[in-house]
Amino acid sequence: MADAHELVLPSPRSKPDLRLGSIFFIGTATTLIRYAGFTILTDPNFLHRHERVRLGYGLRSKRLTDPALDIDELPPIDLVVLSHYHEDHFDRVAERKLDKTLPIVTTKHAARSLSKHGFTATHALDTWHSQTIVKGPTRLRITSMPGEHGPGIVTRLLPPVMGSMLDFETLSGNLLLRLYITGDTLIHKRLHEIPRRYPDIDLALLHLGGTRAFGILVTMDDKQGVEAIRIVDPTIAIPIHYNDYTVFRSPLADFQRSVREAGLEDKVRYLSHGETYNFEVPRSRSR
Repeated sequence: MADAHELVLPSPRSKPDLRLGSIFFIGTATTLIRYAGFTILTDPNFLHRHERVRLGYGLRSKRLTDPALDIDELPPIDLVVLSHYHEDHFDRVAERKLDKTLPIVTTKHAARSLSKHGFTATHALDTWHSQTIVKGPTRLRITSMPGEHGPGIVTRLLPPVMGSMLDFETLSGNLLLRLYITGDTLIHKRLHEIPRRYPDIDLALLHLGGTRAFGILVTMDDKQGVEAIRIVDPTIAIPIHYNDYTVFRSPLADFQRSVREAGLEDKVRYLSHGETYNFEVPRSRSR
């Protein structure tokens, strides 16, 4: 489990509150994660309702929702975590308006593509490899998790995808918070390795939607989402990426029903666009 060269960001003006954090849902797989002095943007997608994304091989999809924020309304961002290079995860608005020097932690494929568009601070990870970022008194360790964007040979037609494990730590190495982002993956056997290497996951963001390309499932539907919760066993799971594009075929209501049937309601929190999940870190960790 190798680490890339550590990135050091300017220290915050005030000491961060290690007890409290938040996740703000912008739409699709785009969130703002704020904790331990870090502000992290995931999978930036800021197109509006009725605009279309290009997904390759002539496939296009129309957006059905508006983002809760426009890109010009974002607060100062420390870094981006990008699961893969598809236009519904890094769109032409982000390509045009994001600061080209903003650190982006992503796959090798996405890093190469982004560099062609002038982004100069990409950090490419192989599976199980990490990038560490220090900001003042805390360290963020981002590790690439295994992901498969399609079954069998279909995955070769799609951009390589990664999940991400975000470990927020003190500089002495004490774990404060562990957050898992699935990325656009299906259930596959390598997911079972995640809880063995990374137990005690506090939060998980699940990319759902039951996306279909050429009729083939390429992101988790409701039943796979429930299975993912059972495999990685987070304390709290939050579904995202579920209703924004015409290629999404498994609505949130299906997942809610499957969660009830599985008896997992106490492990799931639901966010609509523009809503925030505020969380508290146990005092034993945040001291």
